[in-house]
Amino acid sequence: MSKRIDSHQHFWQFDPVRDSWIDESMQRIQRDFLPQDLLPVLEKNNFKGCVAVQADQTEEQTHFLLDLAKQNDFIKGVVGWVDLLNENIADRLDFFSTEKKLKGFRHVVQGEADDFMLRDDFRRGIAALKTHNYTYDILVFHRQLPAAIDLANRFPDQAFVLDHIAKPDIKSGEIQSWKQNIIELSKAENVMCKISGMVTEANWKTWTPDDLKPYLDVVFENFTPEKLMFGSDWPVCLVASEYELVVKTLENYISQLPIDQQEMIWFKNAERFYGL
Repeated sequence: MSKRIDSHQHFWQFDPVRDSWIDESMQRIQRDFLPQDLLPVLEKNNFKGCVAVQADQTEEQTHFLLDLAKQNDFIKGVVGWVDLLNENIADRLDFFSTEKKLKGFRHVVQGEADDFMLRDDFRRGIAALKTHNYTYDILVFHRQLPAAIDLANRFPDQAFVLDHIAKPDIKSGEIQSWKQNIIELSKAENVMCKISGMVTEANWKTWTPDDLKPYLDVVFENFTPEKLMFGSDWPVCLVASEYELVVKTLENYISQLPIDQQEMIWFKNAERFYGL
């Protein structure tokens, strides 16, 4: 199955000040990660392409990813950053609208107040995305899910995808409140979910696939294969796992599903959602 798409990965030229979130505990990724680093990994794991997602909240980052996408065919789409709170958001989106590989936007809401997505200025920005059919990646901690549910219900025509299954506390095994909110969010027909970023929410040194299984069970039962897509979260995943193991864990988990459902998760849903 060499059509696979990695729906969530990052590129950066490491800057210790700008990228201060990559602290000493994450030494393994305190360096540059560029397309030439990822391509052999994708090829080895039967992926034909990827979606590059912003890791820095500047328009420069958006341009940086778009430039990489122009130079590298295997980068099928870009999820950039734009200031959604900007009063001139419509102008900024018009400006970017000629960029064919720019598929949508993301804001690092996990770093904001829990009610950030309830703000009027943020919602004005979200409302503007529909003009150009841009997608929006929801990046939140599990405690911020109630605001995500409200957002999804308020904008039923906006295409949303939940990153990293909303970062449940896999390390402690706490699942209940996250589960209730996932059940609720999955009812919104306009929301999909990325099976990504799980290994870094588990214990980096000792996690096993069994630690992830209860959380996978919840997203599969509620979002179903029709609304799930694979994302590696490379290179962030490297602090807890090799790329191959992230892929293998999902391969094993979905091995009993019909092939057409496996294909949805590996590439069809990402292609449809992002218009790749």
